[in-house]
Amino acid sequence: MCLAAPAKILEIYEDEERALVDYGGIKKHAVLSFIENPKIGDYVIIHAGYAIEKLNEKQAIENLKAWDQFLDVVEKEKESVE
Repeated sequence: MCLAAPAKILEIYEDEERALVDYGGIKKHAVLSFIENPKIGDYVIIHAGYAIEKLNEKQAIENLKAWDQFLDVVEKEKESVE
């Protein structure tokens, strides 16, 4: 299963097609081909290694809060199973 997750662009590589992004402390590479005029500091939604949507800062903050809530629930469920 692949989930789309918000990330911040930290670095755009010379080919301008790929970037280093940050998922709340986890850094990964992503493809930027579908994003118009990506810039360092932009927030994007990443799905299967591809940036598929650019977010404004308000959307990014809302998305990140929702992800934190989701991860808290997953962690609690995981603890209850163990």
